[in-house]
Amino acid sequence: MRIGIDARCLEEDKISGVGEYTLELLENILKIDSENKYLLFSNSFKKRNDRLARLGKYPNVTKKKFYFPNKLLNLSLWFFGWPKLDRLIGGADIFFAPNINFIAISRHCRFVTTFHDLSFERFPELFPLKTRIWHFLINPRKLAQRAKKIISVSESTASDLEKNYGVRAENISVIPSGLNKKFRIIDRNSPELLAVQKKYDLPYKFILTLGTIEPRKNILSLIKAYENMRDNFPTLEKYKLVLVGKMSSLSKNIREHIKGSKYKNDILRTGYVDTKDKVYLYNLASLFVYPSFFEGFGFPPLEAIASGAPVITSNNSSLPEVAEKAAIFIDALRPDETAKAMQSVLSDERLYDHLKKESLRRSPVFSWEKCAEESLVLFQEVNNA
Repeated sequence: MRIGIDARCLEEDKISGVGEYTLELLENILKIDSENKYLLFSNSFKKRNDRLARLGKYPNVTKKKFYFPNKLLNLSLWFFGWPKLDRLIGGADIFFAPNINFIAISRHCRFVTTFHDLSFERFPELFPLKTRIWHFLINPRKLAQRAKKIISVSESTASDLEKNYGVRAENISVIPSGLNKKFRIIDRNSPELLAVQKKYDLPYKFILTLGTIEPRKNILSLIKAYENMRDNFPTLEKYKLVLVGKMSSLSKNIREHIKGSKYKNDILRTGYVDTKDKVYLYNLASLFVYPSFFEGFGFPPLEAIASGAPVITSNNSSLPEVAEKAAIFIDALRPDETAKAMQSVLSDERLYDHLKKESLRRSPVFSWEKCAEESLVLFQEVNNA
């Protein structure tokens, strides 16, 4: 079987969650499959990184890298339905897209794709105009209906695919994403832990959130919850609030609110951080809070759970499904509820220890090895259908 892989997401300067999913999934598939041929399609007009080198070391992998201007390629794929990507890479029985993108493939080639979430359908107002136009042109509904099989990373996303796009349940396979084993509890005296604390000038005790600072992540509500906690529980003044992630173009109101907050000196922003540093940030945090309005899977809460941080997150979309008993759940629309939950966790040692205990039970459930095995079985079923 010849399997084409859309690896364009690996050409980004700073790898996204989709990029991490693609790398982890493919590397784990290649560890167990030496029979099928994998053709990796990537495209970038400028020479960037070479993340494909991690995958190119396997003998059954062929890298097919092109240097078309991306806008020109996307226009051609959208308007003309050309070039057929499976033909461009030398022919494939299956073409797998680990995320939605501009795609054109031959009729005889079986198409499989992963949907991570449908947040752009549920909350379009939380996305910039440019992103909304991009989704409109890509036409995710058409991609979903064209696919022979869809991998959904959660039951929540599978339900959204059925309700929003009319995809039949038998065409969807729920295969949860895995969790990198680097996310673990680290000894508090680790020199690497102390080095990361110094690198980002972090306080000794802090509440952490991690992800792009954008409206969908509900960061403004978290800041208000932090202010509420500080106002009503003065004994917790030693805890700072640390926001990790790059600022979205829609984050002007967040910046202005921080600037006008009486606790502005205790609300710290690190900007984008190195991926390798995240596990240390989770370990350093006294508490991780993630009050997102919507998540197709929710990597940050799961990573924090695996790293031993007590977690508070929203009671919506896939988050209860992923975290289960290893987190405290709050209404994303109620900052006062979030503030009370933060106070409870930081003041109740028994609750704190309970969440840590549950994290040791929950995090091993998510494995990239299992994700790879189930995805490979799916490819084989599609090829034999």
